[in-house]
Amino acid sequence: MIRENDNILVTTDNWFYAPDGKKYRSAWGKVRIHQDSELLGISTNRNSTNWYMTIGEGDGMIVIAGCQVHYAVKCYNIPNVEEVKEYSYGNGANLTFDRPSEIYIAQTQIS
Repeated sequence: MIRENDNILVTTDNWFYAPDGKKYRSAWGKVRIHQDSELLGISTNRNSTNWYMTIGEGDGMIVIAGCQVHYAVKCYNIPNVEEVKEYSYGNGANLTFDRPSEIYIAQTQIS
């Protein structure tokens, strides 16, 4: 069971921008769950999510709306965020290339 303050890896339904200005699909860090009124200062209606999670701490912390959580996995250690080998097949060509990780590490950012 995932509990408050556990380190988790969360995959979202859509891409999001992190404080570093890059797009990601997952985030890793310490989780906390919040009601809409606690985090936003207002209570939302039935057309909006009424809970949010914060991932990480310090300047790197992000907020994810509950309706965007696709997967959540307890993950004690920082996951691998090295470049990932990607493959593309089609039109008679096989391409191999490296792409950046899609995991955002949500902790205090060092400038």
